[in-house]
Amino acid sequence: MAPQDDWSDSDDEAVAGVETSVLLGIPDGTIEAASDIDDAAVSRIGGYPAFLPSKEPSLASCQCKVCSDPMELLVQLWCPFEDSPMDRALYIWGCSNSGCQRKEGSVRAWRGLRYNEKYAAKLELKLAKKKERDVRAALETTNPFSIKSAQASPFGLGAQIFGGAPQEDQDQGDDVSDTESTSSEESLLTAMASATLEESPWRHGPSYPALYLSTSSEYIPPPPKSKAPTKDQLMDSFSGGDNKELSWISEAYENSLDVDSVFERFSKRVGHEGEQCVRYDLKGIPLPFASDAIFEALFPAPATPPLPVTKPDFKVVQTPKRLYAPSATAVPDCPVCKGKRVFECQLMPNLINVLRRRDEKEDKMSEEERRRAVEQALKGGGGKGMEWGTCMVFSCENDCRLEGGKETKEVWREERVVVQWDV
Repeated sequence: MAPQDDWSDSDDEAVAGVETSVLLGIPDGTIEAASDIDDAAVSRIGGYPAFLPSKEPSLASCQCKVCSDPMELLVQLWCPFEDSPMDRALYIWGCSNSGCQRKEGSVRAWRGLRYNEKYAAKLELKLAKKKERDVRAALETTNPFSIKSAQASPFGLGAQIFGGAPQEDQDQGDDVSDTESTSSEESLLTAMASATLEESPWRHGPSYPALYLSTSSEYIPPPPKSKAPTKDQLMDSFSGGDNKELSWISEAYENSLDVDSVFERFSKRVGHEGEQCVRYDLKGIPLPFASDAIFEALFPAPATPPLPVTKPDFKVVQTPKRLYAPSATAVPDCPVCKGKRVFECQLMPNLINVLRRRDEKEDKMSEEERRRAVEQALKGGGGKGMEWGTCMVFSCENDCRLEGGKETKEVWREERVVVQWDV
């Protein structure tokens, strides 16, 4: 997969024709089965949250920090850390009141953890088998009389006589065991990740219709091959023809002076899969939406070498690339364990379109409710419609579950959301 070490206009060309490390979340139909609605292992767009902690979180978790109204769930993601005994889900809420847009606290994200004892036992056994295989491989590498060493040597005939095949069968047996273990782990996770709200104030809060959220890997296709201009086209460009092409080139150049290169890159990258609603890339690099203060805080401009002032010699100064280096102000450390927060995922503009299309509640409003909604909108509040360009979620890299200095089996903790608003 293609690494993402920095930000520049040429990044797309550098990764063209490859699969990146980013997972794309795409809407995949309405959730109707009650078992899926109550299963925290089912990622979703909209709907009600399926909580992992046995104790239901306070409804204040989804309150907008601007208007204090309960917000709709935008996305719930099932995203356990690799080789972790903790079931893990991410919950992101957003306020759709027009008066709350472009204000801190109108989009919030929470991390839910729950210790999975059965999976922890499976994981311990899996790690023990891996350690045993690593030790065995190390011994076979250093022992000149081992079977694999004999096979690698010019005197490897003895290995074919004294047990080469049984060793191969044993390796295959380990592979089969691993496959069965993986299958068992997946079914165990699905079975253990259900949490039902039943009669709860959460069921009476605002919500969008629930949609499945499927994932696919991001693929950057190679750029199309440009066609060589014909002889007549070349002659026209040199002679100027009727000057239409020259005037178009001049106009395009003038317009390019006002183009936001960050937004252009964002649009180009997203255009490869226009249906994406979520980009997930744990410990990766976010895709910035526009050249704004947030972009400057996440990708600070590098210091440029001073231009020569004493010599008239011509000097070409290369513009240094911006490196991803979020400031402590934009992405503060985890307040509990003091560990770094890392980028985990971001919500994409298409999510707003999907939620807007699926929100059928306004069609069922009474005339009185509709009149009241119009009055609130005219006053600058209560109107529907989110205006962000992208919402980036940064989570504790340690996935900490400390409470009072001790590790707990269940965690409900708020993480950092950084919003770039629509231009």
